[in-house]
Parts: sequence; C-alpha cells; structure tokens
Amino acid sequence: MCESCNGGGFDRRDFLKISGSVAALGSFWATTALAQNSDGTSNVPPIVKKKTKMAVLFMYPPAEVVNEGRLEDGWAVNQWFTYPGNQFEPEMNQEKYTKKICGIAQTYDIDLDLRGVVYTKVALAEFIAQTKTAPPDVLLVINFWNTFSPWVLEMSQQLAPLPMIVYHPVGSNHQHPPKGLMEAPNMVYIHSLENWEVLENAMAAANAKKVMSQSRLLRVTEVQEPTKAIDKNLGIEIVTIPAAEYNNLFDSIKPDDAMVREAMTFKARATAVIDVEDKYFVEGFRSRKAVLDIMKRYSADGITIRCLMLKERKPCIGFSLNNSALIPCACEDFPDSAMSLMIGAQLFKRGGFMHNPEYDIDRNQYYGSHCTCALELRGPGKGEIPFRIRPFTHQLPKTAAIDVQMPPGEKVFLMKYTAARNEIFTYTGTMVGSPEINTAGGCATRFVMDIDKIDDVCSTYQGPHPIMYFGTAMEARRMKAFAKLTQLGFVGNV
Repeated sequence: MCESCNGGGFDRRDFLKISGSVAALGSFWATTALAQNSDGTSNVPPIVKKKTKMAVLFMYPPAEVVNEGRLEDGWAVNQWFTYPGNQFEPEMNQEKYTKKICGIAQTYDIDLDLRGVVYTKVALAEFIAQTKTAPPDVLLVINFWNTFSPWVLEMSQQLAPLPMIVYHPVGSNHQHPPKGLMEAPNMVYIHSLENWEVLENAMAAANAKKVMSQSRLLRVTEVQEPTKAIDKNLGIEIVTIPAAEYNNLFDSIKPDDAMVREAMTFKARATAVIDVEDKYFVEGFRSRKAVLDIMKRYSADGITIRCLMLKERKPCIGFSLNNSALIPCACEDFPDSAMSLMIGAQLFKRGGFMHNPEYDIDRNQYYGSHCTCALELRGPGKGEIPFRIRPFTHQLPKTAAIDVQMPPGEKVFLMKYTAARNEIFTYTGTMVGSPEINTAGGCATRFVMDIDKIDDVCSTYQGPHPIMYFGTAMEARRMKAFAKLTQLGFVGNV
C-alpha cells in the first residue's frame, strides 16, 4: 500500500527514526541550517565529483627467483614452486587479469593506477609506505602465490582503514582459504576460478562507495527552513527544503504545446488507459519538469518528496520516468529508500521499484505494490516493460499512475539500505507476475515473487519501501560487497 504505514512487525520507533522530521533525522545525522536567496533560488554549491582512484598490485615471484632459491618463503631452500605451481604462467595471467580489470574500470569510469608486481618484503614495505603517503580510494591486490597470503593480511592491517579487494584464485592456495583474509574488515576477499563477474561486483561496489560519498539527496518535506545533513555511513549530503518551494515551482510551470505533445505521446505508449483524463497526463509532465528543475537548482543526485497529499502535483509519472533514466526518485519523503535507489543506480546501472511489501504466508510468496515503478527495469535503452495507466489508488483527484506488468520468470532481487540500523539487506528470487488490482489490491503496480532459499517469507524484510530490481543472484552479490567495503551489516540470502 502507498501510505507511510507501519509494516507488519516493524517497530514504530524505528519507523519514526528512519522517516520522520528533520528533528528526528538529527538523532543520527548532524544538521545545519542553510540560507536561501530571497528569490527562492538555491545558494548551495555543487559537490565536486572525482573519479574513483583504484591502485592495482600483483603478487608473485618470477620463475628464476624461485629456481635460484632466492624467494623469501619457507620453500626457498627446496627451490620449490608452491601453489599454483611452476606451470601456472603468472606473467600470462597478469596480462589476462589486467585486460579484464581495465575493461571493468572503463565501464564504471574508474581511474586505475597499475603498480606492477611485488615479491620481496622490501618491495612490499616500500609499496605500503608509498600507499600511506598517497592513498587511493581502494586497493586491488591480485595474489598468485600461496605463501604471500600472510603478507597480504599484514598489508591490509598496516593500511587500515583503506578499502581493499583481494583476488586470490583457486589453485593459488592450499586447502582452506586464509581465515584472516576472509574475515578482514573493509575487505572483499575473492577466492574463485577466473570469476570476472565477482571481480566486477567488487569493483562496482568500490566505485559506488566513492560516488555516494560525493552525492547529494534533496528532501522536499514539511519544514519551515532549509537544512543540510550528512548520512553517517555513506557520506551522502542531505539537503532538506520546504514543500512550498516545490509547490510554487510546479504552479509556475505553464504547459505549452510541446509538453502536451510529450504527455500524449507517453499516453500512446501504454497498452491501456483506465479512467484517467488527458489533463492528468499533462499534470504528470508538469510535475516531472518541476522535479528536474528543483534537482538542478540544488545540484541534487537524487530526490525524495512528501507527496501523498499533493493532489495534481503528485510526481508519480515523472518519478517512474526518472528512475528509468537513472535519476533516483523516491516518494513519501523516505531518505533511506532514496539512498537505496542512488546506490542501485551506480551498482546496477538500472532503475528499480520502490514498494511496500506484503506476504502470502500460505504460498510463501512476497508481494509488493506502489506507484512509481521504473519502466526500463533492465536498464536504459533495453526496452520498456509493458504498462498500463490507471488512477492513483488512494485519493482524488484521479491523477495518472503507472501499472507495470511484470514478466513471469524474470530473475529479481530486493534490497534496502537502512541508516538507523547500519545495515543493508538483499534477497534474490524469481518473478511470478502481476495480479490484477481487483484481486490483490494495493497500488498501481503490483508484483508477486518467490524468494530463494527461504522457509518463511515473513522473515525477510519488514518495513516500508524496499527496492525491487531485475537482476541475477550474482549481480545481487554486489550489495554484499558494497556492505563490506562500507562496513555495514548485511542480511540476506546471497
């Protein structure tokens, strides 16, 4: 349902902490007042954006060093090639891994610093000293040598709290993976056979961490004066402004012929229009322009609006289209959900569906519904999911909302970042489909999914407004990597 209600089992005190007023927000973010220009425009400067800087280090000895007994490990006297053995061809593998790393870095616009190969304690000490002097945003270590694992752990301890990704291929270790690396804080430890997907997950998570720390979320809600706060976990700047500013901006926008044509073109894309007048399509595009204009005014990367009682100003259509275009928009003034959409836009390069959950306890299925689902759920330019237009479900006037028809069999997952709990949750599953509204009720868009490996669907997430994404279980693991690098708790089935 669309109301900011208390989900089953969700503690109302936690709910108020998460979604309440600026006063409540101040209990876990430091808030400061903002000045505003007399003409209503913002004097909040844009945040300077910098690329993620990732240093890359390989660790393995040249063959001649091992053959001559000069390697600094316990096998030197035997001139012994420990795992991965003398036929592994580490130079060839370095070239292969570097090519993959560079390709992923290009996809996520990461700035790489390729630091070569280390195989002596002196060289490692020099690398650690240099890294302390000029630390990157994240360090990626590719370790091809069994006896170097303790060196990697020592390096992580000396460089803490620098986030690290350590890729240690299966076959470059003997028996159980090193427990110290598996449990090291602020480290994603990969132990797999040429698993480029999991490497991409970790690199995407590191990039999202950097991007979030230099992002701004705009809250439009019932306050008298604008304020600024910083999310304590992710570093996202949260600017809160009075709802009157958005309302005044909407009222100042007069629909012209181009806006009317755009609204009618959008209407024609729907497979059906159910009891919605044309004027409410135009109002939907007025609200979209108001949203984009106010985000530009505050140089915002995402927005959340207390929208339920805005009548013709409700931004349902605009939010759906914006989320498709990777402009994160969350309704009902829910900062956590907005930040979740911001994380998802970076990690998955696609929009999601902020919704309220329900639970079919007899079929053990998860049900979600709301009114601002992205249309291009597979990512921008990859095609819209078929949709209908129907009225907003809960009140007059009958403004337009989108009814997306979910394809059965699609791999999907749920996620939510909750600031008050210092936690991220992620659950994977399979889409069942979209029940009709006169069967299921709820909001304009509805879906049912089966969740993987869960005996009791009610044990997943209880509370308002998680996000549903299209994507595989492997992609969903990016949330786990992101949680590790940001030192957040993780709950889920991946």
